[in-house]
Amino acid sequence: MHTEHTATLLLPAPTVWPMVLGLGITLIAAGLITNETIAVLGLILSWMAAVGWFRNVLPREKHEQITVPVSAGTAAQASAQPLRSPHTPVLVRPAYSFVSGIEAGLAGGAAMATIATVFSWIKFHSLWYGINLLAAGSFTGWTDASDSFLSQFHPQGLLAALAIHAMVSVLVGLLYGAMLPIFPRKSLLTAGLIAPLLWSALACSMMKIVSPILSGRMNWWWFVLSQVAYGLVAGAVINLRVKVRSAEFQALPFATRAGLHTDATIGKDEGRR
Repeated sequence: MHTEHTATLLLPAPTVWPMVLGLGITLIAAGLITNETIAVLGLILSWMAAVGWFRNVLPREKHEQITVPVSAGTAAQASAQPLRSPHTPVLVRPAYSFVSGIEAGLAGGAAMATIATVFSWIKFHSLWYGINLLAAGSFTGWTDASDSFLSQFHPQGLLAALAIHAMVSVLVGLLYGAMLPIFPRKSLLTAGLIAPLLWSALACSMMKIVSPILSGRMNWWWFVLSQVAYGLVAGAVINLRVKVRSAEFQALPFATRAGLHTDATIGKDEGRR
């Protein structure tokens, strides 16, 4: 016979902002091929979601307390986080780190921008060609811009390119921060080669729709090289923050690496009842 106890788990507070951010990004992408009003709406939703999501984790992550029944006979055998006594708060620390994803995205974005700037200087003897080429998809008047025009400094091009590059870099960094801890083996190979090649193939198939001028003038060898640089740097940052390549981390159960706040033993006890 098992004695019933209850324990309190501190879990991240639920939030709707990730779904709002996903909707905003979808509208931005749809607006590039439909109407600019849709893109503006998507941008507004994305910024609202970003602010709301940041407020959920900064300066301190918001949590909620959940009380779960635990059998005294199985509490001592819990593999993830032992529940030592009734009504004792237990903070289950997920492997996923929101901050590490942002840091990885920004660091990887800087590496990618460096590769693109080197290409611009070698090919066109200009620091601004790659920047303006990235921004060209945002301006209808730049559709048929000459190489000479793109090689010049344009403030609006710089601002647009920075916004696009920062947003995409951070979003991909967050994806890296979520996925690499879940699949830690060969993490640098996944981040530095497999993911960049898949991303490059996807970008190649969509570029003609999203930005025809970028598709027509893109040097794909340099593009892939910049993606590999992004992946290597972003993967290295996440490894430094989360230690995904350490033997101790790789030995953790999948649920712990994935940040799933569940205990299999609790589920078995509830199944018996």
